[in-house]
Amino acid sequence: MAFTGNYVCTSFKEEILEGVHDFTSHTFKLALYTSSATIDATTTAYSATNEVSGTGYSAGGATLTASNPTTGGTTAFVDFSDVAFSNSTITARGCLIYNSSASNKAVAVLDFGSDQASSSSTFTIQFPAADATNAIVRIT
Repeated sequence: MAFTGNYVCTSFKEEILEGVHDFTSHTFKLALYTSSATIDATTTAYSATNEVSGTGYSAGGATLTASNPTTGGTTAFVDFSDVAFSNSTITARGCLIYNSSASNKAVAVLDFGSDQASSSSTFTIQFPAADATNAIVRIT
């Protein structure tokens, strides 16, 4: 197993300060990976190495719909709408959120905790509530 947890990528943190990522106009994607993938906080960009393949899934993954960045208390956050791979037969251990508008730069790695599979059904990534405590990308 190469997944070791959930991370906001270190390179993303620096790139925020450099103004690389624009959550109001850039395209963000979610790519699924097998348990053989080696992605973690040091991941800097999307790679097809050990990406899931199967019915209902295309290399590069799915385009995400981002909420507008906002704040709650002293936390800034952005979240994404749930994404579904319909009629799919795939097995994934985790995923990478990346910015396809900015040279496929990595944003976050999500570890599902174990292999998750679909067999001629819908494989859904359900994001947490879009608030200062739960949103998938938070700056505190």
